Amino acid sequence: MAVKIKKGTALGMLSLTPLIDVVFLLLIFFLVATRFAQEERELDVMLPSASEARPLTVQPKEMFINIDHQGRYFVDGNTLTAQEIENVLQQAIADNPVGQSVIVRADKRVQLDFVVFVMNACNKAGIFDYSLTIEGQGG
Repeated sequence: MAVKIKKGTALGMLSLTPLIDVVFLLLIFFLVATRFAQEERELDVMLPSASEARPLTVQPKEMFINIDHQGRYFVDGNTLTAQEIENVLQQAIADNPVGQSVIVRADKRVQLDFVVFVMNACNKAGIFDYSLTIEGQGG
């Protein structure tokens, strides 16, 4: 005896008209929105200039402070004193008020006081995104 299987009618009942309407509405929306964005940039406006202006969208680079086994500080290949480290950190936060990060790379034989000094100088300057690199992290 043959078994008859009824095919569902759900697929046949699916109407594509509302889906096509939604696609056309989205298309119209994006065309209009794009046109308004272009008009904003095409407006003939004379913009003022500022001598001390800096772009706000610049991604700040990480600052590396290296400390050798004798407790000497190195930034960008230059040997710096403790006072110069504080000055460099103050300048870094002035140049990049948001998002400046410092990575401290200290020799494992150095006294902890030198590392703590750099961390304290970061806190004084207002840089709270600092970290200590260990072997395996690129140190």
